[in-house]
Amino acid sequence: MEFETKAIHVGQEADKSTGATIVPIYQTSTYTQESLGVHKGYEYSRTGNPTRTALEEALAALENGKYGLCFASGLAATTNVLCLLKSGDEVVTGDDLYGGTNRLFNKVFSNFNIKFNFVDGRDSKNFEAAITEKTKLIWLETPTNPLLRLCDIKAVSEIAKKKNIILGVDNTFASPYFQTPLDLGADLVVHSTTKYLGGHSDVVGGAIITKDKDLHEKIKFYQNAIGATPGPFDSWLVLRGIKTLAVRMKKHEENAMHIAEFLEKHSKVKKVNYPGLKSHPQHDLAKKQMKGFGGMISFDVGDRDTAKKIVESTKLFALAESLGGVESLIGHPVTMTHAAVAQELRVKLGITDGLIRISVGIENTNDLINDLKQAMN
Repeated sequence: MEFETKAIHVGQEADKSTGATIVPIYQTSTYTQESLGVHKGYEYSRTGNPTRTALEEALAALENGKYGLCFASGLAATTNVLCLLKSGDEVVTGDDLYGGTNRLFNKVFSNFNIKFNFVDGRDSKNFEAAITEKTKLIWLETPTNPLLRLCDIKAVSEIAKKKNIILGVDNTFASPYFQTPLDLGADLVVHSTTKYLGGHSDVVGGAIITKDKDLHEKIKFYQNAIGATPGPFDSWLVLRGIKTLAVRMKKHEENAMHIAEFLEKHSKVKKVNYPGLKSHPQHDLAKKQMKGFGGMISFDVGDRDTAKKIVESTKLFALAESLGGVESLIGHPVTMTHAAVAQELRVKLGITDGLIRISVGIENTNDLINDLKQAMN
């Protein structure tokens, strides 16, 4: 079954009791049992809900995994992965991360005696060099937020397997339409379903997908024990979103490529970060491990004042956090998504005061380019 078909049909058969074509919203907190210990597979909606089950099965299929688990947010999903660790364990991770992930690592889990070793993820050898006997997890984000850097998933997976270390990949920016890390050797894939999977900026959620039964059972236990699960309506909204994921991602990429080429030629732009451009240092790796280049772009206009003028002057690009919706968004990472990242690290990475990040929507390409033109005048 091909991607587009799986997105519409896996886990989404007609409702057996009513024949409803679309999976119903099972808006219930509990389930009536036939007798003590006898039930129809569900007891309490934190533990399981049929609408959520449908979404978990669908997401597993899209990532070519066997098991899916859904959460109340992307950070909730990441938290459940980190619960596989114990005090004294270490994690090796790329240094260019979403600000919320950086905050979770440095300001939450570091308090539980878990050490995070940050490396330049563009060279897989850096991961191997940072591994110690205490390393239990390697964490990749690729493409990264906001600099659109890539990690070689296959190369790092070979390192992880050789050392018997779990490899987790945040696949939010690419979506399973453009990248399937499990096929490249990852053990776990994490998503903020808020973004491309939901696709309409109307839901917050997260997911973990794996092929490994043991990992699935451990994380499923934490999913229930911690309780950061999505409600049935949130699950239904993401189910609704993934049905059009394939057609949306094609348009996101088409628009992004045109806009990246426009920005690359603009006199006010110092640098454009987009894996689809031949000028991107890792363009060849992008072609190798991705099926497309996505809808995220960042570009540097040199200074904060110029960036401020641009992000406050667009009319179609909404000044807002988040990404992956059908509408275009524009943001300033230093003061928005990456404000929690230490200034020294931002400077080291190249997250400058002049950096702008855009989530390219599916509007008409010419309208979007004209909007940027007038904002950059």
